[in-house]
Amino acid sequence: MTTTADLVFTRGPVFTADPARSRASSLAVVGDRIAAVGHDEVRDLIGPATEVVDLRGKLLLPGFQDAHIHAVYGGAELAECDLTGTVGAAEYLDLIGAYAKAHPDHVWITGGGWSLESFEGGLPTRQLLDSVVPDRPALLSNRDHHGAWANTRALELAGITAQTPDPADGRIEREPDGTPTGMLQEGATALIARLVPPSTPADRLAGLLRAQELLHSLGVTGWQDALLGVFGGKPDPSDAYLAAARDGSLTARVTGALWWDRERGAEQIDQLVALRAQLRHGRFRADSVKIMQDGIAENFTAAMTAPYLDGCGCATANTGLSFVDPVALREYVTRLDALDFQVHFHALGDRAVREALDAVEAALAANGWRGNRHHLAHLQVVHPEDVPRFARLGAIANIQPLWAAHEAQMDELTIPFLGPERAAWQYPFGDLVRAGATLAAGSDWPVSSPAPLEGIHVAVNRREPEATDDRVFLPEQRLDLQTAVAAYSAGTAHVNGLDDAGSLRAGHLADLVVLDRDIFTAPPEEIAQARVERTYVGGRLVHAA
Repeated sequence: MTTTADLVFTRGPVFTADPARSRASSLAVVGDRIAAVGHDEVRDLIGPATEVVDLRGKLLLPGFQDAHIHAVYGGAELAECDLTGTVGAAEYLDLIGAYAKAHPDHVWITGGGWSLESFEGGLPTRQLLDSVVPDRPALLSNRDHHGAWANTRALELAGITAQTPDPADGRIEREPDGTPTGMLQEGATALIARLVPPSTPADRLAGLLRAQELLHSLGVTGWQDALLGVFGGKPDPSDAYLAAARDGSLTARVTGALWWDRERGAEQIDQLVALRAQLRHGRFRADSVKIMQDGIAENFTAAMTAPYLDGCGCATANTGLSFVDPVALREYVTRLDALDFQVHFHALGDRAVREALDAVEAALAANGWRGNRHHLAHLQVVHPEDVPRFARLGAIANIQPLWAAHEAQMDELTIPFLGPERAAWQYPFGDLVRAGATLAAGSDWPVSSPAPLEGIHVAVNRREPEATDDRVFLPEQRLDLQTAVAAYSAGTAHVNGLDDAGSLRAGHLADLVVLDRDIFTAPPEEIAQARVERTYVGGRLVHAA
């Protein structure tokens, strides 16, 4: 140790996420890198200009990273009609009415965050929305952003009537005579969303910076944005990332996943190659391609190997949607892999998971091992026969742990329509780890909370942080705390190609988070009560509580 550090943390604990040394008590930073990890000997790096942080028993660990998030969309929605934080239909109407009254100049009322379980069958009506917004079009995305609630005026402006056919990738919910109810599923949302006045580049940049501030406050130092492109009537957020990277306001490390237009085929690959070259500056790069293979279970669009059940428990004719032909998918992934793109799959149902794994297997057979770290996000239902394939194919399991718990949407809108066998295949985190899969973790914010500590809590407990009963959702699939934290740090850093981040070892980037307590010694049921006190990116303080 021949130099002095810029920053030294002492009197740990320090959780390193490094298998060679998982715990330490001191860490030193020089510039943007970790210079030393250890114990009292690290104090030898303290000089007259060194900033010393006395942890006093608080926990230092690698900065959290989010493997699947929509940060610009989430940041933009914070400035719109925000319906998160409640599940009461009457409260939603109060919030929407108050927002409309407070913004008389808004031509459209937009926002979202309402929860499916708040309405019978997950289906709100245009009449309800008309009761609080009768004079202007309104379009409000649900919590998972796979559907939207429209009022009558919005349906009229879009020309959606009983005669309007369903798009190939979505569904218009209808009254008995065919009249639209106001609920639009999947691709049908674009029929109205295309009419919403587009955001400006300044709006998108403001949304990104608003999101970045929130994410840093939660200990997040980097992420993969799961949708760069135009989809569902929403504008492309790429310009916001590039602008922030160029002007230095992007403090996080961001990988972007370029949207695969499921209405097109291989002819779009040349465009994706050009975009990859353009969208690269500083801490931002777009080296991934997002392929959304299916929908969600709650509206019966997740692709399943066997039919959904009806309310009486009988098999229907519906097995969900594969948005990309599975045979064509193998060709596309093989070509993308040969060009060294990473493929980021949305794969929620067990058929979609199998189709994505088949595509990865085809790419390996054609191209050999190229190390592109393809990953499958969501993984709600995974057939047991496919669990071992993740490790064998090097496919990374990108989990959203918050969803792996008993709550109304799971218990009322999912389990009854899957049946007991498939319901037991949901979010098999433990099985994936035991089979040797690499885990990364994310939030899918604004679909669900962006707080990593909440996701870690559910991964370990398989119960929501505020659960009021004792039910544990498939307890055999719980993760130990070290594995869960590593998924939110080293695992996601691996997905994002940051081999010098995600764990605390000499030479790695000094992306760090300080918690107000040691969650490794606290009871597991208190994990979500921990708070982030400090967040650093490259040794620079980006958040202090």
